[in-house]
Order: sequence, then structure tokens, then C-alpha cells
Amino acid sequence: MALRAVRCVRSVGGLAAALVVALPVAAQTGVMLPQGALVPSFKDYPGASVMAVMLFVIVGLMMVYGVRHFVFTMNRLTARQRHPYIDIVVANWPMITVFIAAHNEEKVIAGCIEALLNTDYPADRLKIIPVNDRSKDGTGAIIDSYVARFPSRMSPFHRTSGKAGKSAALKDALAFAEGDIAIIFDADYVPGRGLLKQLVAPFFDPEVGAVMGRVVPMNSGANLLTRLLDLERSGGYQVDQQARMNMNLLPQYGGTVGGVRLSAVEAVGGWHDDTLAEDTDITFRLMFNGWKTVYTNRSECYEEVPEDWAVRIKQVTRWAKGHNQVMARYGWKFATSPYLNFAQRLDGVLLLFVFVIPLVMLLGWFLALGLYFLNAGSLLAKLIPLFALMAYGTLGNFAAFFEIVIAVLIDGNRRRLRLLPFNLLGFLVSLFAISGAVWSLVLDRVLSREMVWDKTIRYRGEAAK
Repeated sequence: MALRAVRCVRSVGGLAAALVVALPVAAQTGVMLPQGALVPSFKDYPGASVMAVMLFVIVGLMMVYGVRHFVFTMNRLTARQRHPYIDIVVANWPMITVFIAAHNEEKVIAGCIEALLNTDYPADRLKIIPVNDRSKDGTGAIIDSYVARFPSRMSPFHRTSGKAGKSAALKDALAFAEGDIAIIFDADYVPGRGLLKQLVAPFFDPEVGAVMGRVVPMNSGANLLTRLLDLERSGGYQVDQQARMNMNLLPQYGGTVGGVRLSAVEAVGGWHDDTLAEDTDITFRLMFNGWKTVYTNRSECYEEVPEDWAVRIKQVTRWAKGHNQVMARYGWKFATSPYLNFAQRLDGVLLLFVFVIPLVMLLGWFLALGLYFLNAGSLLAKLIPLFALMAYGTLGNFAAFFEIVIAVLIDGNRRRLRLLPFNLLGFLVSLFAISGAVWSLVLDRVLSREMVWDKTIRYRGEAAK
């Protein structure tokens, strides 16, 4: 969810770098200079000088994100990999409740239920609650058919009213949980037989408040978009999340293929239903209150990714709005938390701002073009060394593209790298989609509009026909 989209915007800075570096930087004609001056200075361009300084700040910010990606990638390549709970295979497994979030999921809900019924987790310590949130298709009937066959293992929650959205539905359903650990899946996910034990194992550590596994697309071969999203997921989880785990920073709970400790959630204020990114919300509240989030890279689960660009844009828009809600609410609390060290606070703040960066980049483009048309190219010439460093950091190393390359090599599928140049298309689409989401969120706040949850369309049933 919100987690999946964080990686799709981090290389947008590279696009701006290419634009800025390509701008003419020689002194322009048509501007009156002081007598004897060979090169105009900032004082000769009062308005343009402000624009140049703003562009300087934007370029510097992009450099920070470029360095961040490079550090994560090198850590994944060279550092000791932390998998602290992977060896726990035999234990006195606690009682857990598995929730399946479902809204009009008749195409996929059966696959998730079947997989959970076949898990190797002790059946007497596992309660499965499919959360049917006001579905208008056959989702409810499919759930009831499984309940009739396995009444001792499943307890459905049919929600017919209340607030719209996954976060609100889960908040209501969590009241029926048994045990202190809740594992959550979206209905399109297919967990492996041993996945539940892998996700529960870190909770034996009393400091752990949330756990996240790795998401792998199952329909990556459908078209160009799904192949690009497969690359994005690979870089985001195999490199970005694992590096954060290695460096004891901020692995992010992604709202599915993971779980939370219910007593920890209650201790930090309970489950919130007024956000589009409940996963990011709970991640940051747990972290700045002293709880740990654990990422288990070897705990893989399979999902459907969007096969249509329109669906992808709606998905990214929802993630961006929800993520920026969290930034506005908790940014300062997180940055000043006494439970976090400086590196953790810095990583968290950069993560919080990742869905603002596309709008900042668009501003950088306009500033660069504005300086060009104001015949202030010589002001940009003063920034050439910084532009060159930025171009190397975000394009020469591929920045987030570099993460993707390393992730694909680690996964052992070199042929996928031929698609890497097409990722520029995906990042460009995300640039404008997320920028639009930021403005929409501002209007929501000003006009007191209620935010709408846009459901992601499923394809599995269509593919089977």
C-alpha cells in the first residue's frame, strides 16, 4: 500500500537533473550589464536571484535523496544482512487472528482463504476473519461458503454500514481479534504455507510492534506496466527495506503481508480510521513511541499489481494523500522523539517527505525554465558544479534505478534489466499523479471534503476466462 508506492517517486529527481543540466548556461544576450562587468552577478537580477537560490535548494535536496539511495544500495551489497528472527521454526506459537480485508473481491478472495487454510500454523491457535466491507458482488457468499465448511476455523465479519475505506473496516473488525497479534492480508494476496510462522516469529521480541514481509507481484508478465511495477517492488523490498533493517533505521509496515501487536497499537492511541494510509500512520506512531518495526525479506507473499495506467494513477494518488496526511500530523513528533537516534529521525523525515518531492521537482523545472527565459543563464552557470554532482548522483548511479539493478541481480533475473529505461515512463506518470494528489489534499482540507477510498481493480478472474 503506502509502502509500495514510496519507491516509485524517489528517482523523479533524476528527470529534473536531466532537464536542468541540459539548459544553456552560457551568458544570455539582451541584458544590460554594469559598465566593465564581463559576467552578470546575482545583484543584477533581483527576481531571478531568488529563483536561482530556490533552484539551488531543490538541487541540494535531490542530492540528499540520491546519496540516500546510494548508501542503501551499497549497504545491501556489502554489509552484514540482518535476519534476526529467521531461525525461529519451533516455538510455543501464540494465538493470532488473521484478517483478510475485502471489498468487492469475488475474483480473488477464495485464493487467499484457501492459502490460509493450508498454512502450517497450529489450527487451534489461528482465527481467520474475512472482513467483508459492504461488498456488492459475490464476496459475501464466497466467504459464507467457506465458513460453512470450516466453522471452527473462520469467523466472518460482514460490515454493512459505517465509514468507507480499509482503515475504517479494519478498525471495526479488530474488536473481534483473539490473542495479541493481528496478521493482515489484502484479499488479492496468496500467502505461502510457512508465511504465518515467519511473520509471527519477530513478535517473540517484546519490543517489536509491527512486522512486514516482502511483496512479490504474481501477474508481472501481463503487460509493460506490470513488468515495471515488478522492478519497482524488487528494488523497494529487496534493497530499500532490507537496507533499513540492516542499518536499524525505519523498515515500514505496509498494511498487508504483515502484522501488529494489538497491545502496542492500543498504547499509541489505537487504530485510526481517518486516514487513507493506515499502514504509514501506525508505523510512525509505533516508532516515535519506542516500538520497533521489523522487515523479514525472506517472508514472501504474492499480490496482483495494476494492469491499467488509470488504476495505477488512482492507487498512487490514494497512497500520496494518505502518506502526506501522516507527514502533516506526526512529522514534528517523529523528528523530536526521544526514543529515536539521529539517523532514525533523519531517515523517517526523508521518508515522510517522499510524496512531496514530485511537486518540488515540478517547481524546480519551472524555476529552471523561468531563469532561461529571463536570460539569466549565467546565474545557473554559478551552479554548474552542483548540477554536475547531482547529475552523477541521480542519473550516473541511477539512484533508485541503481537499487532496482542490484535487486534484480540479487534475485537472479538479469533479463528484466532490459526494461530499466522504461521506468522513466513510470516515474514521469507518478510525478504528475502525486503532484495532483498534493494539491487535491490541500483542497480537501480547505473545502472540508471527505476523502474517498478508490478501490484497486482485480484481474485474476478475467485472466482465467
